Amino acid sequence: MSMRTPTAVLFDLDGTLADTAPDLAAAVNVMRTRRSMPEASYLSLRPFASAGARGLIGAGFGIKPEDSEFEAMRTEFLDQYESAIAVHSKLFEHVPALLHGLDSLKLPWGIVTNKAKRFTRPLVPLLDLEQARCVVCGDTTPHAKPHPAPLLEAARQLGVRSEECWYIGDDLRDIQAAEAAGMTSIAAAWGYCGATEPQHWKADAIVDSPLELLELIRAKHLQARVAQN
Repeated sequence: MSMRTPTAVLFDLDGTLADTAPDLAAAVNVMRTRRSMPEASYLSLRPFASAGARGLIGAGFGIKPEDSEFEAMRTEFLDQYESAIAVHSKLFEHVPALLHGLDSLKLPWGIVTNKAKRFTRPLVPLLDLEQARCVVCGDTTPHAKPHPAPLLEAARQLGVRSEECWYIGDDLRDIQAAEAAGMTSIAAAWGYCGATEPQHWKADAIVDSPLELLELIRAKHLQARVAQN
């Protein structure tokens, strides 16, 4: 509870606000079917959803970015995903209550994702996230996370200092980006979390559910009000 009281809250999208893994995994399996390969299990693909095309192509085909066929497969994957971007994707349980709670606290919130604008812009309204005060995509700035540039751009758009922001994400890159931007870093343990456990990320806090995050924020604001009186 020694963390700075937030004046704005920023979220990663895939694996933090929204469970988009089913549609991402489906795109991989369409590609596998085209190649007469059996479908990969959803559970084998889910942990890599926050790593985007790189992670999912690696999990689904054992292809790395340095391999000669990667770029063609990346293009195919992205085109397939775009064609069915929100068939099964939805907000995680209790995320609407979390966002409503932030609105009740009059705390602005926004989205910082490595997802390109091409996918983020149509997806955000389909997930009922249009009330976000800012949406910074993977190609909004010259650098994507773990570089701090996207987080700093979000703070600029919100008109707040970066050190007064909390950033919540389900991937190590999210925590690294928050640290580099001087923001409080929160690991969303309800998300995909990749190949390593959040306990190893050195985040400022780890929360197991959106409601736990909301209670942490409320506690910080109550603590700040008591200190002022």
